[in-house]
Amino acid sequence: MSAPKASAPSAVLNKEQHAKVWEKFGSEHYDVVIIGGGSVGAGAALDAATRGLKTAVIETRDFAGGTSSRSSKMFHGGLRYLQMLDFRLVAESLRERELSMSHLAPHLVKPLRFVFPLTHRLWERPFMASGFFLYDVMGGAKKVPMQKHYSRKGTLKQAPGLKHDAVVGGVRYYDTLVDDARHTMTVMRSAAHFGADVRTSTQVVSFEKDGERIVAANLRDTDTGETTTIRGSVFVNATGIWSDEIEKLADVKGKFRVHTSKGVHIVVPKAALDGSVAMTFVTEKSVLFVIPWGDYWIIGTTDTDWTMNLANPAATRADIDYILDHVNAKVRRPITYQDIVGVYSGLRPLVEGDSDSTTNLSRNHAVAHVAPGMVSVAGGKYTTYRVIGADTIDAAIQDVPRKVPGSVTADVPLLGADGYHALNNQIPHLAEYFGITEKQADHLLNRYGSLIYEVLAPAAEDKSLLEPVEAAEQYLRAEVLYAATHEGALHLDDILERRLRVSMEYAHRGVDSARSVAELVAPVLGWDKETTEHEINTFIERTEATLAAERELTDQAANEIASKAVETRADVDTSLDR
Repeated sequence: MSAPKASAPSAVLNKEQHAKVWEKFGSEHYDVVIIGGGSVGAGAALDAATRGLKTAVIETRDFAGGTSSRSSKMFHGGLRYLQMLDFRLVAESLRERELSMSHLAPHLVKPLRFVFPLTHRLWERPFMASGFFLYDVMGGAKKVPMQKHYSRKGTLKQAPGLKHDAVVGGVRYYDTLVDDARHTMTVMRSAAHFGADVRTSTQVVSFEKDGERIVAANLRDTDTGETTTIRGSVFVNATGIWSDEIEKLADVKGKFRVHTSKGVHIVVPKAALDGSVAMTFVTEKSVLFVIPWGDYWIIGTTDTDWTMNLANPAATRADIDYILDHVNAKVRRPITYQDIVGVYSGLRPLVEGDSDSTTNLSRNHAVAHVAPGMVSVAGGKYTTYRVIGADTIDAAIQDVPRKVPGSVTADVPLLGADGYHALNNQIPHLAEYFGITEKQADHLLNRYGSLIYEVLAPAAEDKSLLEPVEAAEQYLRAEVLYAATHEGALHLDDILERRLRVSMEYAHRGVDSARSVAELVAPVLGWDKETTEHEINTFIERTEATLAAERELTDQAANEIASKAVETRADVDTSLDR
């Protein structure tokens, strides 16, 4: 049988590339140096690289290691912003959602059917209908159906897990689902594919100036403690919740401040709730989503102020109780602590501007020159990461001493998107060709797209790579290996928490898979036996600390436990984490 057509080789992020980029950082001059490896930094990196700028990216821990791996897993159109009359933001979000779903990343961004349960008679249906009508005509129903209204009976048919007396009707609408960590990493790999030098485990520890102009940053390798200095025409502070800390490090006065708000989600098996459609509820403090996620439901989020450790915002028992209380008020079968297989907590970077004349708040994000040679960007929605990146580079190129083309990222599909739609029609053929099940082929295609060939290539010589990961049967061993050989994973938690999502999808939180995964990647990452044991023990200790924090009632008590968890990257300067 002939093979389906494969895509061209992609950018490789691995141990050898990691060492090579470190040498380049110390010897070359860059047009743009981007600090931060989350969604905003990745979007800016791809925008800069595709404009032909010599681009470097610096990330202290791992790609999407903070907020960008801890979202509600949606590219949403901003339905709730209609209530705030922010029509421009909604229209822009819908355009970007459509662009990602249909062109830029169809393998990663999927349409998701929602039901909005109605709980009030008479006034609520026409009120919501008018809002959904605006949503649809502004672009929310371009590739997906328009809103549809249901009676109570029809709503319960769509979502049979709801209590009969909890709804009077419902409205169907569509948004999209995305694996946030995988998407951010893929955007960053796409930037590397177009020439950006990207490196994790690299922390800015100080800046150098020529007069008032920032001209260089001193770096520390957070794994080895080695130091070097990188020079550039402009530095972009895309660190999100760390934005204020980087400006303090540079001794510059920012044009806006970042306020952090904590959002917590729980993960339960599909069997815990009858149905398959996503649901949206409005609580007194937040919007509560119930989102299908493979064999699970993600339920969240909370919205509470957070002023403590930025790297490890701890979920508490009070946070989990809040989610359970509100979802159980709507569903027939109560969801209990025993149902929960995963909990994750992230921080939203909310912008507070000092001067509207010097900040761009038009898209709910802020971009500002905070000093000659430095641009800061913060806030915004994940959905509009591409626009934020373009706005940021538009501001940054004012410091680049040559003419720079405009943004082209609206026309640049991410790695794996090329040929995805055709391959999606060939799942039986792919399964037969690779010797896997159709379910496994579908799983791989919707994580890697046309890169499925790279992922499974080593299995031609080692059939054991087609076997499931120990205690995480949803994933193949080939995916673990690929995380280390192509996706820039350097540590065990990079793999179990972000390249794969084992830590949020299995009740053991990845602990039962840790040894087999570590031993598989050890030869690739150059780990000896002592290092392998250290990686396993560190992951287990961090997981135990997270679980202990979740049993505490207050943020203070949970933070005291979580902030003392051992760092995966031993040489991180945690003073920037407050």
